[in-house]
Amino acid sequence: MQTMTTMENAWNRVSELSQNCFDDLVPVKDIRFEGIDNMFIGEERHPVRTTAQRQIATRLGVPYSYLSKCDADLQTENLGYWLAREKNDEFFVRFDGTEVRALFTPRYQPVDNIRVMERLEQMGFGPDMKIQLALDAEFFSLSIPDHEKTFVVGNDDKLTPGITVCNSEVGRAALSIAAFVLRLVCTNGLIAKTAVSASYRHISAKVMEVFPETFQQVAGELDVQQTRFRLSMESQVENPSNTIHSFNRQFQLADPEIQAVDWAYPQEMENPATMFNVVNTYTKASQAPGLNAEASHRLGRVGGAILGMVK
Repeated sequence: MQTMTTMENAWNRVSELSQNCFDDLVPVKDIRFEGIDNMFIGEERHPVRTTAQRQIATRLGVPYSYLSKCDADLQTENLGYWLAREKNDEFFVRFDGTEVRALFTPRYQPVDNIRVMERLEQMGFGPDMKIQLALDAEFFSLSIPDHEKTFVVGNDDKLTPGITVCNSEVGRAALSIAAFVLRLVCTNGLIAKTAVSASYRHISAKVMEVFPETFQQVAGELDVQQTRFRLSMESQVENPSNTIHSFNRQFQLADPEIQAVDWAYPQEMENPATMFNVVNTYTKASQAPGLNAEASHRLGRVGGAILGMVK
């Protein structure tokens, strides 16, 4: 779930999650599997996390949906067969302690969350700055509100625009920068749909160099969000429940995300309902207890996409 905190606390949490992490280029000839749950490198056994299992299956051309239903012996047979036909001599493997957290080709150059934090610090975002954070072992989303640009809509409802940076060290998402809007009364965070956004595949060492320019480009579109929010408050919704269900299907929300939306619905919906209430249902859902960081970020993006539809 997303929480309000400080840059210093974000630093501490990122450091804590990364303290046992390391990478290695592993010769393919040294790898064998015992089912999909365990990978041996030489004689060392390494438990394989679910994300890495999916990456291994994809890399070897075995559908994960099929592989996960096979018994361990058949998994071992399938993986061994296709591993022997792998074209790369090495895999780039990311570890957390003894566990395999991700597996890629040698061409992949991941951006660590620590490097993102270092770049933000270089840009002047100090330890006491208030930010919104969603973070776990697989996904990082950090939003920086610009309180000097706070604006008001409706009945003194204060909204603060800013910038969101998201990243995944294990390949769940590319490093990206997007516009962000924080609703101060309840700290709902919306990741806005803008014409300017940036997403970088983890195969370029130059990603971090363009951060300042991209921040400026995205910030240049934040004024557009004021108009969209005001229009959303004027757009009435006759059947908000059906509208929510329709958006859930349109954005293909997973069950935990739908449950989070159901949790947020009674907290944000008013009578008469408007698109403003619908948007805030999704941004509120990002704060649902127990939601992982990626799902939390996704719900903020869904809220932004819905706002972008308002005309």
